[in-house]
Amino acid sequence: MTTGQLVQWVSDHQFDRQRCRHSSDGIDTVLHCHHYASLYCQLADDADHFNGRDLLKRASEMSFCEVLSKYFAKHGVTDLAERVALAEEYWSACGFGKLKFDHVGELSAAAHMDHSHVDEGWIKKWGQREKPVNFIGQGYLAAAMAAVYGLPVGSYTVYETQSIVAGADASRFSLVRA
Repeated sequence: MTTGQLVQWVSDHQFDRQRCRHSSDGIDTVLHCHHYASLYCQLADDADHFNGRDLLKRASEMSFCEVLSKYFAKHGVTDLAERVALAEEYWSACGFGKLKFDHVGELSAAAHMDHSHVDEGWIKKWGQREKPVNFIGQGYLAAAMAAVYGLPVGSYTVYETQSIVAGADASRFSLVRA
């Protein structure tokens, strides 16, 4: 019989009433609904003149890499499988959907989302479309892999190969070491 340790994201969530700010483990955190997330993904998608999609991916990557890396260090999480499981759980804890890594390696990885807060919000607001919209998720996956392996931001390139917003049953991602 195989036994394992339950991996669970435990956060020190605080709300500063004077500043009207949420923080998680000492890092300011923004909590918002799928309508808002879909809206700023649409704004990023429309911003062709300054590559808004890549800016949103990069902002997501930078923010989440800091959160995950600090969490791993603070809680002494060194086991690769635990780091991956915590990265999956944190995505859900933030309310962004259900993320699962299909395989993880230092040079490449694959993941899927059976539920995507951004995709599902987009569909409710504007309907389906052919191109992916989960720029936040792409940034998060790059951040997760960098944090899992203790690498800097920018270490992974993420490709969304299938998308819920385009009619797929799940959004699928391929990650490659940059």
